Amino acid sequence: MQYQGPQMLEFQEKGDERGHLIVCEGGGQDIPFDIKRIFYIYGSDRGIVRGQHANRETEFVIINVAGSSKVRVEDGKGNEAIFTLNRPRTGIYLPRMIWKEMYDFSEDSVLLCLASEHYKSDEYIRNYDDFLRIVREESQEEY
Repeated sequence: MQYQGPQMLEFQEKGDERGHLIVCEGGGQDIPFDIKRIFYIYGSDRGIVRGQHANRETEFVIINVAGSSKVRVEDGKGNEAIFTLNRPRTGIYLPRMIWKEMYDFSEDSVLLCLASEHYKSDEYIRNYDDFLRIVREESQEEY
């Protein structure tokens, strides 16, 4: 499984009269990395914006397991997208060095985040201008 940027993922849904089951396996099965950290966001009002950062090392898959929210992503090179998460069988893959903002949370929203790395505060870029500068520097190093 090779991913070139932020994109929607659809997970296999199984179920019968007893209900539904969604399985997300790491290591390249459903999730394109080994899952090292899991956290979730809930109780955020519709007007709250979460995230507002990029990560130097960590990849994410974000799934609204209940309710809905929107996720705005940007790569710092002029590419931007807004994803709506409102089905528990879909998620968004976010590679490293993507600016992310989660917002427009429904009252019942539970946003599950699967991460490729353990938490390290120093790999977070929390200032947007710093993010743009780092992306420019990395782009120049590639040439």
